[in-house]
Amino acid sequence: MRVQDDRRDEAGLLAAAGRGDRRAARALVDRLGPRLMGFVLRMTGGDRAAAEDIVQEAFLRLWARSGDWDADGAAGLGTWLGRVAANLAIDRSRRRRDAPLDQAPPIADPAPGGEGRMQQAARHDAVYTALASLPERQRQAVVLRHIEGYANPEIAAMMGIGVEAVESLTARGKRGLAALLRPRQEEL
Repeated sequence: MRVQDDRRDEAGLLAAAGRGDRRAARALVDRLGPRLMGFVLRMTGGDRAAAEDIVQEAFLRLWARSGDWDADGAAGLGTWLGRVAANLAIDRSRRRRDAPLDQAPPIADPAPGGEGRMQQAARHDAVYTALASLPERQRQAVVLRHIEGYANPEIAAMMGIGVEAVESLTARGKRGLAALLRPRQEEL
């Protein structure tokens, strides 16, 4: 019941935002934006500028649907935004295939240094580099499931595939990550 209430609340905020209510728009962005931004950052290999552009475009597309959003539909706003953002990230990635993945900018840790922070940064860099090496669909499934914490049915809706396909992509992605990270296990 709570999920349905949240969906109706979000749909109400979307409708109000569509009518020009800035507070409703801000509330919706505050509610859905951080998780979406984290997901898109991972999908873009830590490219903050690209992630911000993608999140902004996803919300613009959501605002365009504000008048006809169905709160009782198959997907919630977060799921819908995730799917749109994933598609935008994949489109962007396809346009930039000529750039080597190993040149993706690392995600910097803004916290003060120390050996523990250096170790954590090395782990993050290794994971993001390994994630970037996975095929797009496997990377998307792994990020959505194991980093963003979405359930398989939500991922299936975002990716436009069945739950079994999500499970298969996630399993193959995890095996791929393990194989890529195994040589650096002691170092990390």
